[in-house]
Amino acid sequence: MSALVIKNVTKRYNEVKSVVDVSLNIEPGERIALLGHNGAGKTTLIKMILGLVKPTSGSIEVLGVAPGSKKARLLTSYLPENVAFHGSLTGREQMRHFAALKSQNTKKADELLEKVGLSHAMNRKIATYSKGMRQRIGLAQALLGKPKLALLDEPTSGLDPISRHEFYDIVKDLSNNGTAVIISSHALTEVETKTDRIAILSQGNLVANESLEVLRKSASLPILIKIKASDKKINEVANSFENKKLNSNRVNGQTLELFCKQNQKIDILGQISAFGNAIKDIDITPPSLEELYRYYSTSKPKDSASLEEK
Repeated sequence: MSALVIKNVTKRYNEVKSVVDVSLNIEPGERIALLGHNGAGKTTLIKMILGLVKPTSGSIEVLGVAPGSKKARLLTSYLPENVAFHGSLTGREQMRHFAALKSQNTKKADELLEKVGLSHAMNRKIATYSKGMRQRIGLAQALLGKPKLALLDEPTSGLDPISRHEFYDIVKDLSNNGTAVIISSHALTEVETKTDRIAILSQGNLVANESLEVLRKSASLPILIKIKASDKKINEVANSFENKKLNSNRVNGQTLELFCKQNQKIDILGQISAFGNAIKDIDITPPSLEELYRYYSTSKPKDSASLEEK
């Protein structure tokens, strides 16, 4: 059974369409990055998955049942972008309250506080917590009850670099245990390597929905190859690519930057290897998720859900 099935969902507010004919399936254990500019429809889509808002048309199934139903609520967890807790409660008291609401053993609350790195502060009042610490409380409550679908909205907001790394370790554990995870984030460099699939919303439309590899192939954006050569050979290396009609740039005398298409990469690497020891280093940089996000958000390719077929 799919963790989430969205079929041709549209949400209209008066004459404004917030979400337009979106279809999206998520399987158990998948990690999906949900990207989009402010107002792209991400929040509305999440609210419909949670059952807080009803679609104008189309259908949504959460683990085979309707969003907002008792089963869906029990098996779905949610971490909002701006978490808010009762400041006069301690972290332990707040988590035990959440555990009771989910009919979970209160001892689990302490275990989860330790898992998110708050065991040292569990007896302090939340009013004394930093934003990052409150975010960890939010993550801990999202882990209660072994959810089968986790919706995480800007989950690393306020977290330091080490805490962000630990957060994605937790997400990986969730995925390995069969939980489907949706991460809505503007931190593109984070989700680029931490998710299995990228879904991009633009003006309510799902304009991309594939793995990073497939999105790169479909977009055909330039690949950057940096070549560092010895002083005596750098001019010869640069001249060898003049007839290739490539965009190139010399940096600091010894480094040559080449921009090529995917189907040119192997040929260029073979040409570089022919220079032998004259080449000191090679660095290949494919299009980043930020570049892909800009491309798909502005070009709106047709039939974006079937990019792999193109």
